[in-house]
Amino acid sequence: MKDFEEAFREMEPSALREVLIESPNVRWEEVGGLNSVKEELKEAVEWPLKYPDLFRELGIDPPKGILLHGPPGTGKTLLAKAVATESEANFISIKGPEVFSKWVGESEKAIREIFRKARQAAPCVVFIDELDSLAPQRSGAMSAGEQVTERVVSQLLTEMDGLENLKDIVVIGATNRGDLIDRALLRPGRFDRIIEIPMPDEEAREEIFKIHTRKMPLSKDVDLKGLAKKTSGLSGADIAAICKEAGMLALREIIEKHPRASPEELKKLKKEVGPRHFEVALKKISETRKRDKGSAINYS
Repeated sequence: MKDFEEAFREMEPSALREVLIESPNVRWEEVGGLNSVKEELKEAVEWPLKYPDLFRELGIDPPKGILLHGPPGTGKTLLAKAVATESEANFISIKGPEVFSKWVGESEKAIREIFRKARQAAPCVVFIDELDSLAPQRSGAMSAGEQVTERVVSQLLTEMDGLENLKDIVVIGATNRGDLIDRALLRPGRFDRIIEIPMPDEEAREEIFKIHTRKMPLSKDVDLKGLAKKTSGLSGADIAAICKEAGMLALREIIEKHPRASPEELKKLKKEVGPRHFEVALKKISETRKRDKGSAINYS
């Protein structure tokens, strides 16, 4: 059986071999906080795929698209991966700038191909990262570059709400600049639900610390609740960076104290990540964020 399981890792559905496929393995419990957002995503994505008969009996059309918007590092991509994993759907990931080509018609063709493959591989979640770069507001300008962008936006509008229905396909878009996206995409029938991903509150920050330190050998005096209070205004990605930096500081101490130890000898040593490591890491990340604060953008 083990040999068959290994073989499955090497195989992927033939309909998906020409597009970028990811097999996310992210569960809801790995997403700290955001309970109301998780519930909305379950209702919009999981339920239509798991209970299609109930939707038909009640005469409900499931959402075609969901837009996640909020500051960087708040978990938009992580949420998309989690919803694909939990709904047991195929997952096609698109990064906005990758679609564009210098050849006439190739950019629109790329959008058509993505949705064609999604229909073949349904149920499927199509995740478009940095949606604002793929579908900015159309201005009617006639420069060559802007013409390509407008054609891509038109193709995306047609695919999401054209003559051919999207069955068992959910499009999830993510952006930190929702104000730049073409208004036609944000009406019902395209991106039906627009969900704001807020910065984590104190309870969510503590949960995120627990998620990122569960595999760490923490000393008994590490106070995650206290760390959550000190990290007000930081995102989930910042907290992940603090935990990683604290671990690196502990690793650096061990290697510096035993510079001539072999890997086997290092394995036998007691390893702990303590409060001092987190304090130094927190100071380092906070200083980095302060330097970046002057170039902050409006996420509304």
